[in-house]
Amino acid sequence: MSELTSLPPAKKRKLLFSAGLSWLFDAMDVGLLSFIVAALAKEWHLGSEQIGLLTAMNSIGMVFGAALAGILADRYGRRAILVWTLLIFSVASGLSALATGLGMLLVLRFIAGAGLGGELPVASTLVSESVPVKERGRAVVLLESFWAAGWILSALIAYFVIPKYGWQMAFILGAVPALYALYLRRAIDDSPRYKQQSVKLPLRARLASIWSGPHRKSTLMLWILWFTVVFSYYGMFLWLPSMMFMKGFELVKSFEYVLIMTLAQLPGYFTAAYLIEKLGRKFVLIIYLLLTAVSAIWFGTSETAGMLLAAGICLSFFNLGAWGAMYAYTPELYPTSARSTGVGMAAAFGRIGGVIGPFVVGILVGQGIALPSIFAIFFVAILIGAAAVWLLGTETKNQEID
Repeated sequence: MSELTSLPPAKKRKLLFSAGLSWLFDAMDVGLLSFIVAALAKEWHLGSEQIGLLTAMNSIGMVFGAALAGILADRYGRRAILVWTLLIFSVASGLSALATGLGMLLVLRFIAGAGLGGELPVASTLVSESVPVKERGRAVVLLESFWAAGWILSALIAYFVIPKYGWQMAFILGAVPALYALYLRRAIDDSPRYKQQSVKLPLRARLASIWSGPHRKSTLMLWILWFTVVFSYYGMFLWLPSMMFMKGFELVKSFEYVLIMTLAQLPGYFTAAYLIEKLGRKFVLIIYLLLTAVSAIWFGTSETAGMLLAAGICLSFFNLGAWGAMYAYTPELYPTSARSTGVGMAAAFGRIGGVIGPFVVGILVGQGIALPSIFAIFFVAILIGAAAVWLLGTETKNQEID
């Protein structure tokens, strides 16, 4: 990317921090749901299938949100869609505190999920287009690192707020980003690349472009990668507090252990941010995915508190590092005219995995399937994602994205 199409250093830092905070709020909402369902299971006497349905509904909303926001961001701009998605999920999250039953909560979580799913690919596209080529991968991974901060914040809320004030207060805190969205509307602008486009392609042309000859192999690889990563992440992490509870730890103790595991996400992001510009996107993605797969098997077979913590720390470290690399890699495989559409469609297909993962875990737990067998499924899924990157991926380090 030429200097003419990137932002000045001060504006780059402001954009990264501003978009990062919106990412933090997304993660806080998703993280809070994993803790809230553990509390709701006790208060509303929910079975494992109902918990799986509740967590899956969030991801069903994300499927529609990611696809729609990606399409709209190529038409109306990255900033406008970023602000609207932030407003949608925060308002729906706050209203979730008023839910009096599972049906009402499912509807609100679908709406919140649509906002969440839309915000993430649009924010990563905006940052990727706004920084020079040598900083691009690192900037997007650092943007992703705000996800870890959001999960840590959600774990702190779960540990200190939910036991004392109830799950409703956690949802009310999830409405705070609505105020931030009003600030964000004036704080950031669209990327220089997007504003310099002379012609905006119609939707049909954009959809055809991402499956055309130059991009077909990349799109296939990305859809496999996103599906396997999202399937395994949401299947494992949304169930972590409940799984710790099933392994015999009390609810508050489960929240404490998950908080410790979540702290490992930050160094996972930071190491990936450093290595991605040194060793390339493909290498970092494959290595972090393989080590995530190993950590999944380790966690599933662990029984003692020490082994669970060690395995959970490694799982958080490598899985979230892989997420950061994936978000950095994806926008680099499409031209500006169809970039947000391509990223949004890959993320949307991945979110289908996010629907299936938690729901499958709920069904398997309900049938009495042992946790080692459940985590073996995630082990295989992650290996498939790594194989897709190895066989179909192309290296984009230091390459112009148009």
